[in-house]
Amino acid sequence: MIQRIQTIYLLLTAGISGGLSFAFNLWKTVEDVLFFAKDELLFLGLFLASAGLALWSIFMFKNRKLQFVLGRLNIILNLILLGLFVYWSLNLSGETEVSEKGIGIILPVFSIVFLALANRAIKKDEDLVKSVDRLR
Repeated sequence: MIQRIQTIYLLLTAGISGGLSFAFNLWKTVEDVLFFAKDELLFLGLFLASAGLALWSIFMFKNRKLQFVLGRLNIILNLILLGLFVYWSLNLSGETEVSEKGIGIILPVFSIVFLALANRAIKKDEDLVKSVDRLR
């Protein structure tokens, strides 16, 4: 059943990772040049992989266990992306390259929240199916 609440959460995750990563900058350099995820191939790949995993997970609605595992993998992917952002921002020295951080750095946090909500809804569906099977 594709019309479940986890589909909404997974679509929001795909929209955040796939769409908003192009709209919000990650940081601004001293020369007032905005740095987006599309400017660094690693960040772009991780954002698009997260969006792809979320979309793939939507269409795995018949296999809830695989859908749950894909959600967990996506959470791990977003944690890696968040860790790279933290490492990148802490590793740069002072005002040499980064003048101010952008809102794009916290996009993986929003993705993680929506993925956790989706996984909770998937788990609730799986528990419901198991309880119904027990009654037969």
